[in-house]
Amino acid sequence: MARVSRLPVLAAIIVAMLGASADAQAIASSAGPQSVSVTVYRDPNRTAERAMNLGWLNGYALVSEVRTIDIPAGEADIRFEGVAGGIIPESAIVTGLPDGVVEKNQDAYLLSAASLLDRSLGKRVHLRRTSRATGAVTEQDAIIRTGADGAVVLQTEAGFEALRCSGLPETIFYDQVPPDLSARPTLSVRTRSQAATRATVTLSYLATGFDWQANYVATLNPAGDRVDLFAWVTLANGDETGFANANTQTVAGKPNRESDPPRLGRGGGELRLQCWPQGTTSDIDFPPPPAPPPPPMMAGFEGDIVVTAARMDVAKAAAPMQAVQEELGDLKLYRIPEPVTVAANSQKQVALLEKSGVAVQTFYRATISPWMGDEPFRATRILKTRNRTQEGLGLPLPAGGVVLFAGNRGRPLLIGEGSVGDKAIGEDVEIEIGDAPGLFVRATRTDVVGNVAKYLLTVTNDQPRPVRFDAEFNGIDKTSIGDKGAKLGRRNGRPLWSVTVPANGSRTLAYRLKNDN
Repeated sequence: MARVSRLPVLAAIIVAMLGASADAQAIASSAGPQSVSVTVYRDPNRTAERAMNLGWLNGYALVSEVRTIDIPAGEADIRFEGVAGGIIPESAIVTGLPDGVVEKNQDAYLLSAASLLDRSLGKRVHLRRTSRATGAVTEQDAIIRTGADGAVVLQTEAGFEALRCSGLPETIFYDQVPPDLSARPTLSVRTRSQAATRATVTLSYLATGFDWQANYVATLNPAGDRVDLFAWVTLANGDETGFANANTQTVAGKPNRESDPPRLGRGGGELRLQCWPQGTTSDIDFPPPPAPPPPPMMAGFEGDIVVTAARMDVAKAAAPMQAVQEELGDLKLYRIPEPVTVAANSQKQVALLEKSGVAVQTFYRATISPWMGDEPFRATRILKTRNRTQEGLGLPLPAGGVVLFAGNRGRPLLIGEGSVGDKAIGEDVEIEIGDAPGLFVRATRTDVVGNVAKYLLTVTNDQPRPVRFDAEFNGIDKTSIGDKGAKLGRRNGRPLWSVTVPANGSRTLAYRLKNDN
């Protein structure tokens, strides 16, 4: 009897990519979309001051694909190959099929050495061994009796043995690829058609593993009252699937959406083979455990975005297009005007805005609480403006990080970093840049009478120019502040002492705390 030809693993993968299947059910495959649109939504739980975690993206995307498929008559499975690996199957909508969808399913297991072995459990395969000494090749049939987790046990004519424990190079060959393994993430739907036809269908679905943010660069003028503002839209795709020439947009705001269901495991892990030791445990030197694998996605990313002045000068000149802001109900949509490639495990940047001469004010702030000690600390530098056309803005600002530069002898120098939340037109914009050198705050207890403690708040300015300073009192009632000359306001419902501190000078404020315990 002639031996049935067998396919090695590499050839088996090629067959899988061509859509081969042992199932008698008719299958129609769509290898890729003709056009695709990707809308990226931010991680709803990530605050503006937190940068994207490239190893763990918790935003999501709405992907819409147009595909042309030849559909056979009768009942058939339509396979959409190359969808996002993080697809949420229950969110998928398919339109354009002549008679609609009977059912849909994510083909959860990707083709790999481990998943191929697991799906061949109990089946006959072909085992090839090569002698290290002579190079002679021996072949025999074997049946897989255990899965890919740990020692792989094979049954041969000679009995049971573990793969790779004979001391000889061994390779398993498979006759075919199990029908439920895919070389790429795949969504399949079952449909019925009265006649064979070619249909143009649209597939839309949500997928996890995406995120985006704005990245602002502000350059302060020598007078300190205006900035030139430039910003990028930075979006990240942490999925194994990329989208070429995609119509891409991002959405700012928090849509009302339930939490993500768990992503389906896709099985494509490494095949780790182990052998039972021969001899006693006392005479075996066990190797150290293997190093843990790198965090997911990190291998495909180039790392965090580091903004420098030199890079920004080049980036501004090289930015060929700018995102266009549109209204989307209560949300804001930023559309990239030309198709771009959202590659797998990568970041994409497109210019968001460029505004020159934005009016700003610089002031300093400290929060004073009853629980603080009497050690001096630095005030926080605040850059403030208002999102209006009068100040040079007047457009929605999505949340993101801010890097502030200032000129020094013709060269911009980094002077601080902060962040800004989503800001609508007309809102105040305050950016905390960091601790201010030369502006120190100290709250000193001066006296205690009964259950009342008296304090003196002192702010000292070592800079050669006067500065505005705000002290915000947390947990201290307005009536407890006793300086008759102080004019107190309110911020966020708390007493606020706002004062101008002279150059190389100081200002003080007396207040008291009552202990009712």
